[in-house]
This record gives sequence, C-alpha cells and structure tokens, in this order.
Amino acid sequence: MDLNSASTVVLRVLTQATSQDTAVLKPAEEQLKQWETQPGFYSVLLNIFTNHSLDVNVRWLAVLYFKNGIDRYWRRVAPHALSEEEKTTLRAGLITNFNEPVNQIATQISVLIAKVARVDCPRQWPELIPTLVESVKVQDDLQQHRALLTFYHVTKTLSSKRLAADRKLFYDLTSSIYSFACSLWNHHTDTFLQQICAGNEAAAANSLERTLLSLKVLRKLTVHGFVEPHWNAEVMGFLHAVFERLKQFLECSRSIRAENICRDRLEKTIILFTKVLLDFLDQHPFSFTALIQRSLEFSVSYVFTEAGEGIVFEQFIVQCMNLIKMIVKNYAYKPSKNIEDSSPETLEAHKIKTAFFTYPTLMEICRRLVTHYFLLTKEELTMWEEDPESFTVEETGGDSWKYSLRPCTEVLFIDIFHEYNQILTPVLLEMVHSLQGSTNIEDTNAILIKDAVYNAVGLAAYELFDSVDFDQWFKNQLLAELQVSHDRYKPIRRRVIWLIGQWISVKFKSDLRPILYEAIRNLLQDRDLVVRIETATTLKLTVDDFEFRTEQFLPYLESMFMLLFQLLQEVTQCDTKMHVLHVLSCVIERVNMQIRPYVGCLVQYLPLLWKQSEEHNMLRCAILTTLIHLVQGLGADSKNLYPFLLPVIQLSTDVSQPPHVYLLEDGLELWLVTLENSPCLTPELLRIFQNMSSLLELSSENLKNCFKIINAYIFLSSSEFLQMYATDLCRSFCELLKDITTEGQVQVLKVVENVLKVNPVLGPQMFQPLLPSVFRGIIDGERYPVVMSTYLGIMGRVLLQNARFFSLLLSQMACELGQELDQILGNMIEMWVDRMDNITQPERRKLSALALLSLLPSLNGVIQDKFCGIINISVEGLHDVMTEDSETGTYKETQSYR
Repeated sequence: MDLNSASTVVLRVLTQATSQDTAVLKPAEEQLKQWETQPGFYSVLLNIFTNHSLDVNVRWLAVLYFKNGIDRYWRRVAPHALSEEEKTTLRAGLITNFNEPVNQIATQISVLIAKVARVDCPRQWPELIPTLVESVKVQDDLQQHRALLTFYHVTKTLSSKRLAADRKLFYDLTSSIYSFACSLWNHHTDTFLQQICAGNEAAAANSLERTLLSLKVLRKLTVHGFVEPHWNAEVMGFLHAVFERLKQFLECSRSIRAENICRDRLEKTIILFTKVLLDFLDQHPFSFTALIQRSLEFSVSYVFTEAGEGIVFEQFIVQCMNLIKMIVKNYAYKPSKNIEDSSPETLEAHKIKTAFFTYPTLMEICRRLVTHYFLLTKEELTMWEEDPESFTVEETGGDSWKYSLRPCTEVLFIDIFHEYNQILTPVLLEMVHSLQGSTNIEDTNAILIKDAVYNAVGLAAYELFDSVDFDQWFKNQLLAELQVSHDRYKPIRRRVIWLIGQWISVKFKSDLRPILYEAIRNLLQDRDLVVRIETATTLKLTVDDFEFRTEQFLPYLESMFMLLFQLLQEVTQCDTKMHVLHVLSCVIERVNMQIRPYVGCLVQYLPLLWKQSEEHNMLRCAILTTLIHLVQGLGADSKNLYPFLLPVIQLSTDVSQPPHVYLLEDGLELWLVTLENSPCLTPELLRIFQNMSSLLELSSENLKNCFKIINAYIFLSSSEFLQMYATDLCRSFCELLKDITTEGQVQVLKVVENVLKVNPVLGPQMFQPLLPSVFRGIIDGERYPVVMSTYLGIMGRVLLQNARFFSLLLSQMACELGQELDQILGNMIEMWVDRMDNITQPERRKLSALALLSLLPSLNGVIQDKFCGIINISVEGLHDVMTEDSETGTYKETQSYR
C-alpha cells in the first residue's frame, strides 16, 4: 500500500466508518477489514491518528484499528504478520512525539505502545525506555504528561509477563530505572504539596496528575521488579516514605473543599498509596515484615482512634481495614504448632504482631468496630424506610468485603475474633450482659447499639460455641424481644431473627424448633417488609440444617407456605423475588410430597412471574430451581404442570435462543426430573427432544445430564422414542465419539447398551453404524478397562439377544478387515476371555459369560478350541453372582444381567 496514494483513500473510508448511517458504515467496515492484512496499512493509520488537524472521531477510529492490528498481526508467527521493516518504521513513529492533545486518544496510544512493548521490548525496541525517561524530564507540560502516561502503561504491561525469562528482563529493567522513578515521584509530589500550600489549585491539579502516574509506575516496579525487595535500600526507603506521604496527603484533604477539582484525584492518590502496601504485602509477605509494625500503627490510628476524625473517607477506611486483615490472616506470619518447624522470618513477624495486638489494643478495636462501625447509619435507616428491598440487598453485600465498608468491617471483626478469641470473648460477652432485658423504644441509640452487639454475636457464633448458652438466651430473652411489636423496635426484631439464623447450625436444641417455627410464622406477618425478608432467610437456614425434622415442621407448613407466597407477590425487585423463591424452593425440597396440598397458588403464579421476568435471566434461573423441587414434590401429578412446564424446558434448552446461556444447566435438570416423574411419554415431551442434537454438538460440561435425559426417554418409552429419534441420535453419537473424553465415550456407550437392553431386536439395527467401532475396539484390545468393559457389555447383549444380527456383524467385520470369518471370531473370543477381568460389575460378568456360553452348541472348530477358556470365565462369573443362603445352606443367584 503506497503511503502517498493510500492516505487519502483510507482517510475517506475511516470517515465513512464513523457515520451513523449503516448504509455508509457497513461497506466502510468491510473495506477496512480487507485492508488489515495489506502491507503499509498501519503506517497510513499512524500518519492519520498523529495528524492533529483531522477530525477527532476519525483519529480515534484509526488508533483503535491500529491497536487491534497489534493483537492480530504484530507477532512474527501470526498469519499475515507485519514485515520487520514496517514494524521498525512504526516503532520509531510511535515515540517520535508525545504531544497528543486529546486525553482519550493519548490513552489509547499509550496502551498500543505498551502492547508493542510486550512483544518487542527490550530486544527489538531497546530505545523505548530511554526515550520515555528523557521525555518525562522535559519542561513542556503536555509532552511530559503523555510520556509519563505511556511510561506507566509500558511498565504495567511488562510487569504482567510471567515467563521466567520475561521476569528476568523486568528485574533488569527495574534495577536500571528504579532510582529515576523514585526521584521523579518525589519531585512531582513535592511540587504538588508546595502548590497546594500556596493555593495554586490549577497548577496543583496538574502536578497531582503527574504524582498519580509516577506513583503507578513505582507501584508496578516495587511489587513486581524485585525477587527479594527487602535487601534493596531504595525499595524499603520508598515504602517507609509512603506512610509519611500518606499523612501529608490526608492533611491536604482536610483543607481542600469537597467540590475542589483536586479532591477526587487526591483521594485516588491516597487509595493508590494503600494499594502499594497491600500489593507488596500480598506478593512479598516476608519482605513486608519490616513494615508490619508501622502499617498496624498507621491503620489502627486512623481507623480506630480520634486521629482520623475529619480526615478519613470510606474507601480509605476500607483499605486500612484490608491491610490489618491481611496482616492478621497472613499464613506466612503464623508459626507451626511445632515451633521448631517455623522459619525465623515467620517467628519474627509473629513476634511483631503479638507485641502490637495487646489486650487494650484488641479491646479498643473490638469495641470500636461494634459500637461505631456496626451501627446502622442515618442513610441506611432512611433507605430502610424508603426502599426496604434495596436495603436488604445492600445488607447481604455478596462478595464485596474488599470494596464496601459494612462487609469489610464485619470480615475484619470475624478474622480478628477468630485469631484472638480468648482475649475478645470476655469483651464481647460483657457487652452482651450490659444489654440484658428489653431496651427503651424511645432510645434510638440504645436500640442501634443492641443491634450492633447482636450482629457481633452472630458473626462470632462458632467462636462463642463454648461460651454462650444460646438455648437459654433464646428462651429467656431473645424470644421476648421478637414479640415486641412497636415499629421503633423493628431493628431488634430483624437482628434477633437474623442472629438465630446464624446460631441454628451452631448450637440450637431440636426441642426448641417448634417454638422457633411459631416465632417465624408470627414474624412473617410483621408490618415491616425488611423483618419479613430477614425472617424468610432464617427459615431457609432452619430447614436447610441437618437437624431439621419434617414432622416438627408440618403443623406450620401450610401457614408458612402461604405467607412466603404472599411475600413473593409483594416484593418487586428481581433480587428479592429470587431470594424468596429460593426459600420456597428449599421448603418444598425438604418436605417433598407433603407440599402437594398447598402448592396450587404458587403453580398458578409462576407462569405470570416467568412472563414478567423476560429480561431477568437470573430470576428465571430461580424459577427453574423452584420448578425442579415442585416436580419432585408433586411426582406423577406434575403432569398437570405440563402446559407451563414444557415450554419453559423448551426455551431453556434451545441453544438458538440467547437465554440458554443462563438457563441451560437448570433447564436440563428440570427436563430430567420431569421425565423421572412422568407417568408416560406424552407427544409434547417427545417433541422437545428436538433440542438434544444441538446440545450434543456443544460437547459442554452438561453432556452428563444430556445422557441421563436420553436414558430416561429410553426407559420411559423406548419404541416410540427410538422410532422418531434413533437415526439422529446415532448420527450425533458418531460425531461425538470422534472427539470426546474417555468418560464421555463410556456415557455414549452406556446409552447404546441401554437401548439394546430394552429393545434387543430393533436396537442393534438402529445403532448399527456404531457397532463396528465397538467390535474393532474388542479385537484391538482397547487399553482403557472401563471402555473395554462397556464394549463387552454391548457385544454381549447383541450376541445373547440377537444372534442373527451378530452373525451379520461378524460377516461385515470380516469383509472390512479382509480376514476369514473364523479368524475374526477366534480373535474376538480370545480377547474377550483375556480381558474379562476388566469387567467389574457382577451383572455384566454374568452377561458376558452367558453370551459366550451361547456359542458352545455350535460345531465351529474355533469355538470348540476356546471351550476351556469360556467354561473357566463362566465358572468365575457363577461365583460372582451366587451367594449362600445362611438358613438353607443352598446357593442362590443375586444378580440379573437385565
């Protein structure tokens, strides 16, 4: 592609590719796709996106095409790879100027330079790093920023390479530029602090951006650039300096107004400081030992004392708590039970931790966590009133302990309590004892304190097993608190029922269950929605517990099921409906057939909910789970659900429908339990099997369930099913066997064996294309015993139940292999006798023995020659399937081959 003549053409097509008109856009995209492999195309793109006079959208598109081209064609081994000459020109052009005026394009250029560096730096691109180092020293603000941005993306990319040779190159790079990176960071940091003190906000904002970028570079170099960083004085000096800089930046945040343009960037920089420490601790725990004391002092000071008041913000608190948690939980800092087996580094770290976490420190942390961080905030209480469903979703939190304050505080409490439970148990019990009796409903703070303390007792349930008589506490106090119906007491009602849920699997007498069920039933009628949702959660935990007894629950089943159903109808958010559905599913699963009289209302409501949840696939997954348990509970009566059930299965297992990505696994399970509980094979059930061919083509982890479904159809109505689908099924199996694991191969063969079992006459004909490979597997001595066992099971059924077909198969194999029929038969019998020990199931051993015995009446000389071997394995098989009757002393058969 000639640069001069092509630039105008490419520019025009790129302009068309930015059009909103699809008639213009599509042809342009096709043309660009064709040019991707043309020599010179990327040189044209480089000229276009570095020409600042062109339209921003066109330049943006040019840089994106260039970046994508690097991924596809930059490596030497790639198809249509760029020539070395063009790559040399492109590398030089990319670092000629760092003066891109548009931030978004500058970021993309930095990323694409980093992508090239990942492949070529330093061997093919040794000048990259020196050029970047020189460029970040210039006085021009724009050029300095762009070079620093690129410097960051390059170091980030190179630090992510994991091969040993690449790691060594990054270590060498780090050692050569670390001093410069430190001085660069210190320079920009000092400049920012001076400018912010002088009140020069605009200049400070620019300096802060450079401080942030240079710190990002140092983070990657420090964490990934050294094998044993604690031996490097500059690294440890930088890490100690992080604490001082953090204090300076926190003080700055006190003086900067919330609406100031620097505020957001300042907080991001503060968080980045903490990430440096967290990453270093994660990657180099022993090198971090020298920082343990300072890290704990710093974090505890700002989070658990007055030192942080007016300074700290939520994300900073979260990071500090994560730092404490990682130190407390770090396995590298925990000595072995046998002290002599512990390394000196571990013992040193443990000594520092023990010296820091004294009784007063732990007591203050515990009390502060419970009475300050566990308290429901005004914002949370407002959300409770205005949007109760969102409040319950926020409270559950999910896997968010690293990012959200409440889950983070609770996880930190659990970890510290677990580590120091002997010290902290008396502290928490003292807090509990101080709250005995009912709380004044007018005293909101006292109610919130009790809520927080009960939360702590629930979180520490396993640690408090030997210290709390929960049964007595439940009877003497908690039960009474559940009965206080005043609206202001609802935080306690909610917390107490939650608390019981935490203890139910830890320590709760079975005899108290009926009293608890009574309390749950009452709370499911509470005026407050949050209380009812929390009660439903505890009910799920209760019926899920291994000590659950159905007979205790049955007197409450009808009323609770109806109340849960009413709750399901009342809630509106997808997450909440999913949660209530899971509770209902759990109840149905545990009581099984006992649910039948009460499910009518739910059965009528689920089709409506399914329709309403068209855009919410996760809710539909919950509906599928509920249907699975419903079908199992209803048994044969589930046929009344077919008008709704079968279309749901049809949609969930249709791989041409987008929702199958979410619904397939549960849809297959529902399909299977529907067949297992079906009294007969209806035309509608038969019709949905049309989905199976595409499912088998997927060869996914769901294949096992697919085979179970196929077997269910075979045993439910083999003739009708096989007449309609045997040909397609055989074709699918032939394709599957070409590329499938040994386990999958056995599953396919077991289906064929089941077909032969239920339909010995037509079965061999229907799956005739598969049988030659089975025959070959036997005479070739298949090396996997489990596969060989299945081969022999299939051939045994053919031989024993359809001797005529076996003769035809034998003739076919003799013709295909070019051998005499007797020779083929002799080889097969010899291998069969020799590999009989591969068959471990007694019923299969019996089948093989009977099959071979069926040959003995023949006068064929080959068979007569194998007489002794056949009789020998038949006697062995007889021993396997016969047992002595202890009363009569006679032997009787215990296994059937059918």
